Amino acid sequence: MKQIVYSLIIILFSSCASQKKISYLQDVSADYSMDIKQQKDAKIQSGDWISILVNSKDMELIRMFNLPIVSNSMIGKGSSSGGTNSVSGYLVDDNGYIDFPQLGIIKIKGLTLTQLSVLIKKKLICDGYVKDPVVTVQYTNFKISLMGEVKNPGIFSVSTGKISLFEALSMAGDLTIYGKRGNVKVIREENGIRNIVNLDLRSKKIFDSPYFYLHQNDVVYVEPNMVKAGQSSINQNLSVGTFTSISWLLISLSVLIF
Repeated sequence: MKQIVYSLIIILFSSCASQKKISYLQDVSADYSMDIKQQKDAKIQSGDWISILVNSKDMELIRMFNLPIVSNSMIGKGSSSGGTNSVSGYLVDDNGYIDFPQLGIIKIKGLTLTQLSVLIKKKLICDGYVKDPVVTVQYTNFKISLMGEVKNPGIFSVSTGKISLFEALSMAGDLTIYGKRGNVKVIREENGIRNIVNLDLRSKKIFDSPYFYLHQNDVVYVEPNMVKAGQSSINQNLSVGTFTSISWLLISLSVLIF
């Protein structure tokens, strides 16, 4: 009976320990609140594709400033094939410039989407092209990659250029039960430097990290825990379920014998 009680206690504590490994934001109480820090918008980089759409009451005036609508099937490999149309974009060259109709060569590297929208609007007004322009700017190739222990790993596009780590993980179907919640890596390349940071999804401190909001081309990697790593050493002919059943059988026999 003592052995059985001890076994039940071990199982109980193991269950509590497992919950601590997989629960998010464990240090947040039910009535917790915090100030939201202003998110720093992603800045335009060389190699980005930017969509710039100009609107006005006079549609004839703005026709020359807008690129044609193209089908996704014309964009190239990796695009969706549902007949969806989108505005073609401007490629930011290695020096950070684009060639905009009538306005000519403009340097946009280092600007946010909002700053670029204001810049184009001012130039259209100051040069006397359009009196009341409304300029909408979006990324056409803002993407992030999610790898490792997530349910649906892959590359995901974000048109707004704003996405948090939690939102990105939701797009990938959340972590699997084998993912390490306390050690999620974010890989970011900026100004010729590659930075790798470890984030803990179990702590509210994650909201203070400059990596909580993802940038263009960020890679999120979720490491497997020891259970998943241990499975790689199990014989392929012996399933995890069979291995677990045998383990419990041996424990039960030990309890009965001793």
